[in-house]
Amino acid sequence: MIFPIVAYGDPVLRKVATDITKDYPELPAFIESMWETMYASNGVGLAAPQVNRDIRVFVVDTMQMFETMEPEDKAEYPGDEGLKAVFINAHVLELEGDDWPYNEGCLSIPKIREDVLRKEKVTLRYTDETFVEKTTTFTGLTARVILHEYDHIEGKLFIDHITPLKRKLLKGKLADISKGKIKVDYKMTFPG
Repeated sequence: MIFPIVAYGDPVLRKVATDITKDYPELPAFIESMWETMYASNGVGLAAPQVNRDIRVFVVDTMQMFETMEPEDKAEYPGDEGLKAVFINAHVLELEGDDWPYNEGCLSIPKIREDVLRKEKVTLRYTDETFVEKTTTFTGLTARVILHEYDHIEGKLFIDHITPLKRKLLKGKLADISKGKIKVDYKMTFPG
């Protein structure tokens, strides 16, 4: 099932999500629907709050990014070959490296992209879809996408990482998104 994406302005996007147990109702079907929704929306990551669930679940597929890259572009991200994974109950243990800029967007904030500074590496403790606990360090674009989705389960958005001036300049566009005054090629729900 393809879920509608929750638009900017909905309170669920600002809630800190809660951990779940392996007996969360219909979890395998929910995860499958998250994958379907992400691909139908042309995303590389999707967090449960974006489909109106305040739980600590997100999916990431950066392999599709690397499949379309030129070899010289891939070389910019040593140690990162992409990843397709489910993250449940993720918690950041460590952030490492320099801050580096990358132009980010978000399915919940369509048609807006901004340069965001994030650390080069992140170490996470999480469980996979079978509830096997893992501690893994991720780098490059994969780390960035994970951190973007992790922000969602912490009640944060990528626009929280830009300057107050840039946020002020985006105020009108953000208000239009909240009111549903935007055209996208995927299903969305709007506040109110």
